[in-house]
Amino acid sequence: MCSEKRVPTAVFVSGGGTNLQALLDAQKSGAIRHAEITLVISSSPSAYALERAKKAGVEAVTVSRKQCGSQEAFERKIQEELEAHGIGLIVLAGFLCILSADFTKRWPERILNVHPALIPSFCGKGFYGLRVHEAALEKGVKVTGATVHYVNEIPDGGRILLQKAVDVLENDTPETLQRRVMEQAEWILLPAAVEQVSAKIIEDDRE
Repeated sequence: MCSEKRVPTAVFVSGGGTNLQALLDAQKSGAIRHAEITLVISSSPSAYALERAKKAGVEAVTVSRKQCGSQEAFERKIQEELEAHGIGLIVLAGFLCILSADFTKRWPERILNVHPALIPSFCGKGFYGLRVHEAALEKGVKVTGATVHYVNEIPDGGRILLQKAVDVLENDTPETLQRRVMEQAEWILLPAAVEQVSAKIIEDDRE
């Protein structure tokens, strides 16, 4: 086991959790050394990501905006969970809920998101999941990719940390392109960004 200090990290999910799995695998392999995933928050009680967390022995909770009744109550419940677990870094990994400016301001440069395109292309409100890849194919781009960025009050508007390009192939469907972008970009960039940012947090705390 690594004896170095680690930043308690929460991963926000809404679906299958493939990016969560990439992070868990990177933590296990030692590629992530300065962060420790101690909490998974899902916006959906049926998300398979909850099973991935359970298998990895990571505490997981569901916070549903619908059940909370309002954005304010939803974010208050999330904040309570984060504070109860002493979280220092948040990673949005396929989290389909937009966070308000009030929430993001509490976590300046402490929230990361992975987006399945090369921002500023195919990003912003309404661009998520397969919709991003459908738009890329419709536009006829030859290169797409993924971006990890800080989260602020503007959807996909925070400072870019890492990007990686992925070729679009002639016979691609949205599904085949989505899979290639995940394998060749998202699953590589997101763990690298988590390690980079968590190491910086620890370094800043030492100063």
